[in-house]
Amino acid sequence: MPQPPILPLIDWRSLFAAGLAWRPWVDSAEKPEHRTEILGSFGGFHPLPESVARLTALRKPVHIVAIAESWCGDVRRHVPVLQKLADINPQVQVRYITRQQNLDVFARLLTNGGEAIPKAVFLSADFVETGNWGPMPEVGRRVIAQGKAANDIPGARKIVAAQYAADIHRRGAEAEIVDRIVIAATESVVPAAAGAAS
Repeated sequence: MPQPPILPLIDWRSLFAAGLAWRPWVDSAEKPEHRTEILGSFGGFHPLPESVARLTALRKPVHIVAIAESWCGDVRRHVPVLQKLADINPQVQVRYITRQQNLDVFARLLTNGGEAIPKAVFLSADFVETGNWGPMPEVGRRVIAQGKAANDIPGARKIVAAQYAADIHRRGAEAEIVDRIVIAATESVVPAAAGAAS
């Protein structure tokens, strides 16, 4: 039986270091109207007090690598939520990379077998991958998966658009992103020698 290819490990530390910080990423938007929409979405998002409390309490660094391009509506809707949440605690840092310049990374982060952005990868203080999120909240991803299975993507997209209209404050994305940040902040790596003793 043929074996799948062995993919090289991703050097998340180097990838993070090569990414753009928030403002340079926003300034690199393909169109001025994209930049305006991203900044408006950022300014219009106000985290819940419980999200602020959970993120403020974190003591360990969290690194996030986000694959995001300004042409995408889901990017313009959800990346400002990610960044606003990260801004609550200086221990949480986000860097932005593009799909086209990182195809090998993006190929590992498919959603329902397809390409979709944004995709955020959450990393511990030691750059250990602890999870990912995107391109939309779980409820939307399920609808798109069902639409693919039923061969009705246009119908699924209409349902997701209605979900977005009902969640104007983007609470679904907020809750899921906060959970992933907290997990990354509490992740600890067991040294190989300690793990081998058991």
